[in-house]
Amino acid sequence: MTHHPQTQTAAQTHPTSPATPTPTRRLGATGPEVGALGLGCMGMSPAYGAAGDRAESIATLHAALEAGVTLLDTGDFYGMGHNELLIGEALRTAPAARREQALLSVKFGSMRGPDGAFSGQDGRPAAVKNFAAYSLQRLGVDHIDVYRISRLDPQVPIEETVGAVAELVEQGYVRHIGLSEVGAGTIRRAAATAPIADLQFEYSLLSRSIEAEILPTVRELGIAVTAYGVLAHGLISDHFGPGRTLTPDDFRAHTPRFQGDNLRRNLDLAGALRAIAADKGITLAQTAIAWALSRGADIVPVIGARTRERLTESLGALDVTLDAADLAAIEAAIPEGAAAGDRYPTAMMADLER
Repeated sequence: MTHHPQTQTAAQTHPTSPATPTPTRRLGATGPEVGALGLGCMGMSPAYGAAGDRAESIATLHAALEAGVTLLDTGDFYGMGHNELLIGEALRTAPAARREQALLSVKFGSMRGPDGAFSGQDGRPAAVKNFAAYSLQRLGVDHIDVYRISRLDPQVPIEETVGAVAELVEQGYVRHIGLSEVGAGTIRRAAATAPIADLQFEYSLLSRSIEAEILPTVRELGIAVTAYGVLAHGLISDHFGPGRTLTPDDFRAHTPRFQGDNLRRNLDLAGALRAIAADKGITLAQTAIAWALSRGADIVPVIGARTRERLTESLGALDVTLDAADLAAIEAAIPEGAAAGDRYPTAMMADLER
């Protein structure tokens, strides 16, 4: 199986600025050094409708590694194994030097039925080890770099779940422990059990609940944030407009922020930000990603690019500098708490600690 070392073997460059080494950030006090942007792979499997084109998905993964994007984020339930198999194929077919610098962040615990419906979380220690065994096989690797339960299992103390991952660390199957979508109290209990590298949490101009209590807590504990949903699942981009129709198999079709008056309000907010982007000569997505990068060196935005074109656009944010005036204008365009509607349906919101 392919071995993945913890750090980059060499500084790589991104397509938008070939002469400039891609910046890196560290996943907390105990975690690895990674490219300043991570690649979220969920959209390459059925999530935003049908799965992306397989050849283009693999080409995008290869291009990301070539550009110095070393952190690849997935979940064993993305396409019920489809995503891990896709990443495994991309790693097998990548040049050895690129393959060796890849760092895999894997979520586990979310259970699904044959029809794809979610049916809760399983954080039992025996289940943790079972999930890991299947992920290692599908990915074709001998260890996972960061392993985390996707959502808290309310029936299992976080100490037991994290303790099981810590055993996998001791055995060499996992390198670092992460968390996902949990509150400050759970973070403290987990960190008291074993070293935690990072917390994965939705964080964007439309989702800033992390700032009140969770972000100060992880910073106190030396835990980084891998921020997903930086483009608010496409709302803060030039690729989503009021005339777009979402198919029933696109999870956004069932999300409050993408429905009716909420959608109109949120697109108006994006429109206000678009004017700022135009003044700087950059895209709306690049503005949103640059904002996330500006929130601290301990934050690694995880971009959900499904194609090489979108990847190149996102990487352009690394060349953007937002000064104090820019940040003030962005804050005025999309004030904290301005988003209309919850970020997930009610049933899914119940799974989150906020």
